[in-house]
Amino acid sequence: MTLLHERFPGAELPHVSLGDRPTPVRPLPSWGADVWLKDESVFGRGGWGGNKVRKLEWIIPEAHRRGSRTILTVGGIGTHWGLAAALYGAEHGLRTVLGLVEQPVDDHVLDQLSRLEASGAVVHRYASVRRLKLAAPGLLLRYRDGLRPPYYLPAGGSSPVGTLGYVDAALELAAQVHAGEVPEPALVVTAVGSAGTAAGLTLGLRLAGLSSRVVGVVVNDSFRLDDVVIARLAKSTVDLLRDRGAAIDVGIDADDLDVTHRYLGETYGATTAEGARALDAARVDGLELEPVYTAKAFAAVRDLAPAADGPVLVLNTHGPRGARA
Repeated sequence: MTLLHERFPGAELPHVSLGDRPTPVRPLPSWGADVWLKDESVFGRGGWGGNKVRKLEWIIPEAHRRGSRTILTVGGIGTHWGLAAALYGAEHGLRTVLGLVEQPVDDHVLDQLSRLEASGAVVHRYASVRRLKLAAPGLLLRYRDGLRPPYYLPAGGSSPVGTLGYVDAALELAAQVHAGEVPEPALVVTAVGSAGTAAGLTLGLRLAGLSSRVVGVVVNDSFRLDDVVIARLAKSTVDLLRDRGAAIDVGIDADDLDVTHRYLGETYGATTAEGARALDAARVDGLELEPVYTAKAFAAVRDLAPAADGPVLVLNTHGPRGARA
């Protein structure tokens, strides 16, 4: 049973366990006097983890609840989300179809592409978001199971159902605060590629009664990502919980979190000098980041920590890429 189930007993919230909880917290003294890590990289099993797996714990049983046998989702050609959906979905009888948009190519992206090819996912590549949008109706028709369309999920699995994963993670963090494992953070910093992690954290922290403020470090310019969009997703997740029988009276608006685009770089997937320095510095603490998401979030921590009014906690959402692919 998850903390979300404990919070809302009797609510209809189908879930499948894909990782061991809680994920550990520890200080990162080389990043600042009061900087802490919640290491989501270890969430997941069999050598493949990260924040996408938390979302899939709720998405996979939702697909079964809908009677779907195929997931259709989108992302860049280096998508971690698409690979996670393919690997864990296949274990639970689901086919994954991916509509992928080109992005700057480096060794990291090439590695992801090779893993996608080995994952069993059906991959379609497009030159731009516009071309993917034009192709989407055809993909929905082509990959029907009889008369049933695929279960469509936005980039990153950031639907209200997927967002439940980080509502639960925020409740987990609150439990670690109350147990004395980590001080209550003034700021909780995470990369924002599709909004689900930041939206879930914002909602979950309010549910838990913590005053911690989420700072979203935007790394994707393929569509609008700001405080309004993230708050809207959090509100939709509140509506979902209510529809499923949860008695919830928390309200979220754009003033409840902060968002910065400063660390994005030229476009989605582009590397930055700040991110490269963060990658190198993280290795001192035994952390393996990647250049698209986590390096940029950690670069923001370097600037935020000295001026923060209390501890800063950063999520390492990049899981190990091991034997599963």
